[in-house]
Amino acid sequence: MAKIGVEDSLTNVKRALEQQGHEVVSLQSESDVQGCNCCVVTGQDSNVAGISNAVIKGSVIDASGLTTDEICQQVESRIQ
Repeated sequence: MAKIGVEDSLTNVKRALEQQGHEVVSLQSESDVQGCNCCVVTGQDSNVAGISNAVIKGSVIDASGLTTDEICQQVESRIQ
């Protein structure tokens, strides 16, 4: 399965993605995005963990306004 970076405050999203079999890492610094297929952020800070400046191969999903299920669906569609 995919390696997904998720902001610490999104505990429900972390749990749901882990239940789907993904490797979930906490995004606390720019180095945490290394090797991630996709990252999920709250959107409260446009430069969380330096992600806006980091070179990431995968997508960055803004979780604001989305349910846990919607976020998981977006993750699945973007890692295909």
